[in-house]
Amino acid sequence: MDKKITIKDIAKKAGVSTSTVSRVLNDTLPVKKETKEIIIKTIKELNYYPDSLARSLRMGSTKTIGIIIPDISNPFFSMLVKGSEDYLREQNYSTIICNSDNKKEDEKIVKLLLEKKVDAILYAGIGNLEKFKKIQTPIIYIDRIEKNSNSSYIVSNNYQGMTTLLDYLLKNNHKTYIFISGDENIFSASERLRAFTDFSKKHKIKNQIIQADYTFQSGIRIAEKIQIIPDAIVCSNDLMAYGIIQGLKNRKINVPKDVSVTGYDDILFSAMFNPPLTTIRQPIYQMGRTASEIVIQILQKKVKENPIKMFKNELILRNSVLKRK
Repeated sequence: MDKKITIKDIAKKAGVSTSTVSRVLNDTLPVKKETKEIIIKTIKELNYYPDSLARSLRMGSTKTIGIIIPDISNPFFSMLVKGSEDYLREQNYSTIICNSDNKKEDEKIVKLLLEKKVDAILYAGIGNLEKFKKIQTPIIYIDRIEKNSNSSYIVSNNYQGMTTLLDYLLKNNHKTYIFISGDENIFSASERLRAFTDFSKKHKIKNQIIQADYTFQSGIRIAEKIQIIPDAIVCSNDLMAYGIIQGLKNRKINVPKDVSVTGYDDILFSAMFNPPLTTIRQPIYQMGRTASEIVIQILQKKVKENPIKMFKNELILRNSVLKRK
C-alpha cells in the first residue's frame, strides 16, 4: 500500500513550511502568488487529497447537507432532490441522500446523518421527528407541515390544488366520483383527502374513497376491483393515476370516454402518458431548490426567524378528462 501523502510531504518538496501549505489549502491568510503556484503544482504531482473530516472538525462545518426522502423511485422525490442538489452544488455543499423506503423509522437515518456531522437536514420523510426538536442541527421540512414545531417548512397548497381540480370536474358535469387517497399519515395525502371530503359534503356528490399507497402497482390493483365505474376517478398522485388507467385498459374500459381520470403532481411522464394526464402541477424542482436556499440562509445566520414557504398549485388540462354534457 502506498504511503499516505501529508502536508509535511508537500511542504518538504515545495521547500516551504507546513503552515504555508495549510494557508493555501484552507484559503486563510494570503500567500505570495509564486509560492502558491508552486504548492498547488506540488499537490497535483503528489496526488494529495485533504482529509475532509479533519478539516471539518477544525472549521466546525462539513459543508454537507443530509436529504431524507421516502421513495427515491417516485419521480416527485427525484425532482425534489435535483432542485436541492443543484443549488447546494452552486454553494459548494455536498449532499448525503437517504431513502427511507416509505418506512416511518426515520429516527435511525437522522441519527446516522447527525453522526456524519451534517450541517443540516432536509426532511421529506413520513416519520415523526419529535425527539429531535431540541438538537442544534437545523431540520427543514419539505412537502409537509410539522405542527408544534419552530422549524422551517416548504410545501405547496395541496388543499387549494385539489379543490381547483374538483371544481373543474364539477363544472364539466362529473357527478359521481371515486377518490384514490394516499396514506393519511402523509401530509400531502391528508390535505388532498380533506379537500375531497369537504368538496363532497358541500356539493352532496356521490363518492367512494379508497386508500392506496402512492404507487403505480396500487393503481392497477384498485382498477381491477372497481365494480361500478363513476364519472371520474380522482387520484391523489400521478403514479396511482397511471396505474388506474393501465388497469382500466386491461379491462377494455376507455379513458376518458368511459371515465375521466386525474392525478396530482405533474411529474415528468404525465404529459407523455396515453392519454396525457390531467393533473395538478406542483413546482417540485423549485420546492427543492427553495428548501436549499433557506437552509443556507439559516446556516449563514441571515434570517432571524425560521422561514416558511407555501407554493400555489396549477391545474394542467390534458386528455384524460371528458367534458361531459
